[in-house]
Amino acid sequence: MYEPKVRNEQTDLLMESLLHLTTMEDAYRFFEDLCTIAEVKSMAQRIEVATMLRNGVTYQEIARVTGASSATISRVNRALLYGADGYRRVLDSIEKNKG
Repeated sequence: MYEPKVRNEQTDLLMESLLHLTTMEDAYRFFEDLCTIAEVKSMAQRIEVATMLRNGVTYQEIARVTGASSATISRVNRALLYGADGYRRVLDSIEKNKG
């Protein structure tokens, strides 16, 4: 069984909160209250970077398209390769639901 490194009562409440978001509007409202605009944009950029990396796009092209730094691209790539499989699970689910 997977044991998160950041798990505690606070993070459990955060994850439970995310599981209760049922619409895009709910998600936008929640994240607008929870995070700064910069934090939301940063998270969105990382997901876009992860998607592009999975599709075989080069670091240079990802940086050009997304504006992400090479450090961010590298961090996302490490998470894809050696992380907790969070990106993969979410992106697989999104792809499955689109098809």
